[in-house]
Amino acid sequence: MSRTSRTAGALVTAAVLAGSLAACGGDSLEQGKGGGSDGGSGGDAKKGSLVVGAAAFTESKVLAELYARVLGDAGYSTSVTTVKNRELYEPSLEKGEIDVVPEYAATIAEFLNAKVNGAAEAEKKPVASGDTAATVAALEKLATPLGLKVLPAGKAVDQNAFAVSKEFAEKNKLRTLSDLGRSKIAVKIAAGDECEIRPFCAPGLKKTYGIDVAGIDPKGVGTPQSKQAVKDGTDQLVLTTTTDAVLDGLVFLEDDKKLQNADNVLPVLNAKDAGAQEIADALGKLSDTLTTEDLAELNRKVDAERAKPADAAEEYLLSKGLIKK
Repeated sequence: MSRTSRTAGALVTAAVLAGSLAACGGDSLEQGKGGGSDGGSGGDAKKGSLVVGAAAFTESKVLAELYARVLGDAGYSTSVTTVKNRELYEPSLEKGEIDVVPEYAATIAEFLNAKVNGAAEAEKKPVASGDTAATVAALEKLATPLGLKVLPAGKAVDQNAFAVSKEFAEKNKLRTLSDLGRSKIAVKIAAGDECEIRPFCAPGLKKTYGIDVAGIDPKGVGTPQSKQAVKDGTDQLVLTTTTDAVLDGLVFLEDDKKLQNADNVLPVLNAKDAGAQEIADALGKLSDTLTTEDLAELNRKVDAERAKPADAAEEYLLSKGLIKK
């Protein structure tokens, strides 16, 4: 299961919510020093040690290294531990075995919704939406009684995204999904076969935008085969994610009516062990700087250029002036 499969099925079942990051990589529980493992620049044991958790897929590992490095620069001794899935790392975060994890606002909100209120109730009454502020507020209500502290949502967002070929967009004057709906053009979507029933895929496109979905071509979410089918004109629309940096001839159509949930990246911390304002300030500067495009490029460097997550993170932070050499 790819990282992109997470967003396609959010809110469908508790199993999806609980295991949404579970199969995004083959790593078992492992702990190792991360990019800020020795406090980076100016690490000071007097400020204490912080463990940054990461799920087992590229983007989460990169985010964890970014967190570790900025916290190291703030004077903490840091390490990164990679844990296979949220079912494992979230309880560890509550216990203080992990101090901070990079999370996605809507997904963690629905995970905690299912945990606190039960899977059936969470499915009937989702708390996440396309409204970032409302989603984070709902998340805070669920997280605080569990001893967790939620920091403000960042600019970077990883959610479902739909793309068309540049030629198709220019020919039909398409910039948004609303434009596509108004065009009345029948489109075939290259995606996973589950797109046919998932509320944030074909049903949502029909209901929210009035898009004429002629069918689903089950070539996978954001796969090279799916993208090629759109470039060739076999399909007109491909489902991928906003942090996909390998578009090559494709362009995103803006989700202008906010069909997708607000999966902004944000830090979630153990309030007792990592609730200091200095920690929030250090991570806040990163959240305010890191964009969706930045995150996509970091993913590309690791996946396509085989850069180590720690090296890609350090290079980025130095380039933005967020850490000292």
